[in-house]
Amino acid sequence: MNDYNKNLEKNSANFIPLTPISFLERTSDIYPNYEAVIYKKRIYTWKQVYERCIKFASALEKHGIKLGDTVSIMAPNIPELFEAHYSVPMTGAVLNAINTRLDSKTVTYILKHADSKVLIVDRQFHTIVKKALRDLNKKILIIDIDDKQADLKDSEKIGELEYESFLNEGKSNYVWKRPADEWQAISLNYTSGTTGNPKGVVYHHRGAYLMSTGSAVAWNMPNRLNFLYTVPMFHCNGWCYPWTLAMLHARVICIRNITAREIFDLITQYKVTHFGGAPIILNMIVNATKSEQKPPKHKVYVLTAAAPPPSIIFKKMENLGFEVMHVYGLTETYGHMLQCAWNTEWDNLTDDEKAEINARQGVRYPNTEGAEVMDPKTMKAVPRDGKTMGEIMIRGNIVMKGYFKDKEATEKSMKGGWFHSGDLAVMHPNGYIQIKDRSKDVIISGGENISSIEIENTMVKHPSVSLAAVVAKPDEKWGEAPCAFVELVPEKKASEEEIITFCRKTLAGFKVPKKIIFCELPKTSTGKIQKFELRKKAKELN
Repeated sequence: MNDYNKNLEKNSANFIPLTPISFLERTSDIYPNYEAVIYKKRIYTWKQVYERCIKFASALEKHGIKLGDTVSIMAPNIPELFEAHYSVPMTGAVLNAINTRLDSKTVTYILKHADSKVLIVDRQFHTIVKKALRDLNKKILIIDIDDKQADLKDSEKIGELEYESFLNEGKSNYVWKRPADEWQAISLNYTSGTTGNPKGVVYHHRGAYLMSTGSAVAWNMPNRLNFLYTVPMFHCNGWCYPWTLAMLHARVICIRNITAREIFDLITQYKVTHFGGAPIILNMIVNATKSEQKPPKHKVYVLTAAAPPPSIIFKKMENLGFEVMHVYGLTETYGHMLQCAWNTEWDNLTDDEKAEINARQGVRYPNTEGAEVMDPKTMKAVPRDGKTMGEIMIRGNIVMKGYFKDKEATEKSMKGGWFHSGDLAVMHPNGYIQIKDRSKDVIISGGENISSIEIENTMVKHPSVSLAAVVAKPDEKWGEAPCAFVELVPEKKASEEEIITFCRKTLAGFKVPKKIIFCELPKTSTGKIQKFELRKKAKELN
């Protein structure tokens, strides 16, 4: 035995399992009177948030919730959802935040698959939830959120218990349960399930802790920042920011209904310094009407993730006074684990060159141990030439425990000791990763591999195009051909011929879409365009 392992064992003095719940306890002790969570007329200090979470956890335990139970919640970004990120794991239970845009059938599946013991639900979703519960054929504890600041007069009561009265059942001296092991589950998040039932992704306390701290470092987040919560907290636990923001004793501004006007108003009112969102949020901001836009008079930092954003979006956001950093991640990696970290040597590049670099997915976060572009067959890294495509693979403490109740899918996703993302990318000579497509989104036309993202990035540079999505359309001659679905900027017009001509100026002929369909694009709650729906439509076209 090595001398460094002799009489130097772990004990309660030198080793405590990591958990992000400790951030709230610390901030409550040190900054009890600082404003913590703001939602319209409701304002809670950090001490109040901690006390509310303690009491709610106590009430959950009183109703039989224990280690390893699942507690689900379906709510917009309001204080109750923020609190659930602490109160539920304080009991040893696992938090399951449900996507608010799901249909009743999928909600039923999640409640059944997760074996949820409790469902906390905002009355806005009473229609969907009532139907889901009828199909569940199982009685679970329902706790209503009665948001008196929201226009929910037509929304019915669902459960027998109401959030505030339930909370008041709890004891203020409740001692919350620290995890005995960092590997203990803290949350359960479901993927979008575009090709079948969604998969349950299990997070552990260690990963949540490390993601929370790593994000603060990667984004240079200061203490006491003002954070507008535009990222759905059901999505990767809001990129794990409910825990990060407690660590930084920030002010958290909640927003129920996300509109461009509301975003600009709240930025002005609370001097918001940071917010995040999918490219769809950025698109909403840059295409807002002049009456809605109120360009900030102070620096506002924006984090964007999800589908790779077109470079033109970065340029437009910068012109409005926002500084945007592009990040990349998946539900399976607690949210973002790559960042387009800026190098000062790029400061003198042209605006277009800067925007092009910003659109890359970048380099690994401080908490990401490994991120490579690899050949999935050989499991070897592709050349760093910016041309050779491979699959993004990740390893480290911010990779999920696995898929809930799905051993086969877990093993498949981590084959070879790396998590397989399914995203095709290139590695640039400087080590920056750039996505070219999802493996399932590559269009193979006449033997040529065509990146749908390349075409989309070209199309959105047209002044009338707000959003574009390109999928494969069956083609008798070529096998597949690019087919584009386009959402126009409000009050602007464009023809199919005009868009195709515009694309021909910069794209190779075989990459130019053969068909343009103008419509509102179907989107997920996180702003991702639902290409599986568009593929169905493309197949139906003559």
